[in-house]
Formats: sequence, structure tokens, C-alpha cells
Amino acid sequence: MLTIRLDSPDSLVDQIARGIRVLLAAGTLKPNDELPTVRQLAGDLGVNLNTVSRAYQELEDAGLVASVRGRGTIVVRDQELLRGGKARRKRELADRLAAVFADAKLAGFTDDEVEVLLKEQRDRFHA
Repeated sequence: MLTIRLDSPDSLVDQIARGIRVLLAAGTLKPNDELPTVRQLAGDLGVNLNTVSRAYQELEDAGLVASVRGRGTIVVRDQELLRGGKARRKRELADRLAAVFADAKLAGFTDDEVEVLLKEQRDRFHA
């Protein structure tokens, strides 16, 4: 289930794209699965159609989904992304993690609290 938080500092586009990435990583969404239509997801989340459309475009640019005439937006596997893009994805992940650690520090979380949160999230995907 995809949820967004209106009080989040992250944009709605980022929250939607990240939520779909989480569903992909967890195996909830698999190659050839169809995503909800832009109209349907926008209605379900109570957001503007353009917001969902931009999130889908971001995922398409990343090679995770594709727009297919007659089918809508489907999950794909971009083999080039899986093979050659690992170093780039590693740098992007490191940048995102740096932002998370900075947010945790600014919020006053201790190292132990952050470690517990990281372990919980890691176990969701690598158990």
C-alpha cells in the first residue's frame, strides 16, 4: 500500500516515487505488473494528476517502469541499469543516506536509535 504524508518535508512526487521503489524492492511489485493509472492513484492519494504523472516519469527515467500503449504503466527491468549503472546508483544511494543521517542528527537521534532504525529497514528487504 502506498501512502503519503502531507506534513513531510519531501515533495509528494518524491514520496510517491520512493513508495513505488519500496514496493519494487520488497517484491510486492514485479516485472510486468501494471501500476494504477495516473488518475486512479491521484484519486486514491488525493493529489493532483500532474504529481503522480511526474512521479511515474521519474521512475520511467530511472528505467524501473515504462508506459505501454494499451496497458498503461508497467514495471520493467532495465538490464543496462542493472549491469552498468550500479556505480552510479551506489553514489546516489550514498547521497540519500547522507541526507538521512543529517536529518537524524538534526532531529536529535542518538547513534543507537539510528542503528535500530537502519536495522529494521534493512531487515524488511534483506531478511
